[in-house]
Amino acid sequence: MATTLMVDYIISLDGYGAGEGWPGFWGLEGPEYLAWLGEDAQDGLIHLMGSTTYRLMAAFAGQSQDAGSQALDDARKIVFSSTLDEPLSWRNTELARGDAVTVVRELKDRETLPLRTLGSLSLSRSLLRAGVVDRFRVVVFPVITGVTGRERIFDDYPMSRSSFVQSRTFDGRLQLLEYIPTVLDGPPR
Repeated sequence: MATTLMVDYIISLDGYGAGEGWPGFWGLEGPEYLAWLGEDAQDGLIHLMGSTTYRLMAAFAGQSQDAGSQALDDARKIVFSSTLDEPLSWRNTELARGDAVTVVRELKDRETLPLRTLGSLSLSRSLLRAGVVDRFRVVVFPVITGVTGRERIFDDYPMSRSSFVQSRTFDGRLQLLEYIPTVLDGPPR
């Protein structure tokens, strides 16, 4: 049986993945959300990322002692890059070269652990466009980044319709939304 691929993001109300000058998680990570991140990361996943996300995350590797960070350090990670060289500094990280869609299709056929993107907007867009994404999940943070916003999450995504799977609220303010996407050839009629 083929494994599943989840595209996973954190996002501001105005659609950004980051904001200049804002702290990680926009300073709103609460104990319930952090506990869930730790549990989620410990579920046995293979994390997929591009080189930009890898460079950012590898720089923080080993600095935090929380369960989520430790679980991510321990997890298997695959980075797609034509600019990085082995050996990679972040432990349990493999380098994948070539077409990401082809590699992910092969991973979905042979792996038993679920696949999950970590950031990596370009990678996630290409995987969604190719129709290999099984689920799409965002955690919405109640901030508007305004002119400081960076990395609009949904720019350049293909048109898609999504079927609702679940929602959850963390710490009385963060909203998780999960969907099954279907890429469309054009607007529905």
